[in-house]
Amino acid sequence: MNQIPPFRSLSLRRSVLSVPAINLRALEKSHSLDCDAVIFDLEDSVAPENKGQARENLRAFFAGPPLAGKERVIRINSLSSEFGAADLDLVKALLPDAVLLPKVDEPRVIAETSDLLADAQAPEELRIWAMIETPRGVLNVGAIAESGCMPGARLDCLVVGLNDLRKETGVLPQPGRNFLAPWLMQIILAAKAYGLDALDSVFNDFRDAEGFDVECGQGRAMGFSGKMLIHPSQISAANRHFGPSEEEIAEAQAIISAFADPAARGLNVINANGRMIERLHLVQAEALVHKAHLISARKPA
Repeated sequence: MNQIPPFRSLSLRRSVLSVPAINLRALEKSHSLDCDAVIFDLEDSVAPENKGQARENLRAFFAGPPLAGKERVIRINSLSSEFGAADLDLVKALLPDAVLLPKVDEPRVIAETSDLLADAQAPEELRIWAMIETPRGVLNVGAIAESGCMPGARLDCLVVGLNDLRKETGVLPQPGRNFLAPWLMQIILAAKAYGLDALDSVFNDFRDAEGFDVECGQGRAMGFSGKMLIHPSQISAANRHFGPSEEEIAEAQAIISAFADPAARGLNVINANGRMIERLHLVQAEALVHKAHLISARKPA
């Protein structure tokens, strides 16, 4: 049985903004935004006749000043499409932090892309993100996530795509996502089982700040690491919901201090202010404090 890869350095993925690669103004604006990652989209947001220009836009953008403090992700067209090979060649040339594969239905796609990147001698740090946005993708999400444990696999993150999933299943876009919740939890469970991040889907109406706020709260409660965004106005709420609150940071620091007490040495369970705390809570607390430090380091001085 394949082993889960060692715990990778915790990445900030609270707010992941999708930017059409054809939109020069949006590309330039991404430098000044407080999102944790930017997806430079060559797929759905770019018309077929503009794919070539979008690739040239990204070549020029990556040749300019670096996108400081943010993960850089390029979403390509399917490798089975007429645009996929050229998109992946661009990824090999620009070496972003990750390539986002659309409509991943089965583990084979992860393995083939990993092999293509390895053949091009792309650094191991160039990771793969997978869009789970089809019925087959949801049905196979456990095997897709497990494929990240294979030697040489680069899978790092699952991204939910509800627009395509709704289209293919006929589920209506209702508030609360009641009929979609079982599938969302299935994706999260697969991601967590194999040490991957899971990002919640986009919220389409960026003018509906209240609805977006509610959906962010739901996504955080479900266990998502962050949310894919379509507009800069959504960044602040996503950062707030998917980042630790001051109360959570204080509680985590208290747990760390409690286990640092010499009296707790060798104990797996301790009593702290009337509450039984296990060492698994210590691991969670350390990860949360580390995340808080990463957030603090990202803020401009």
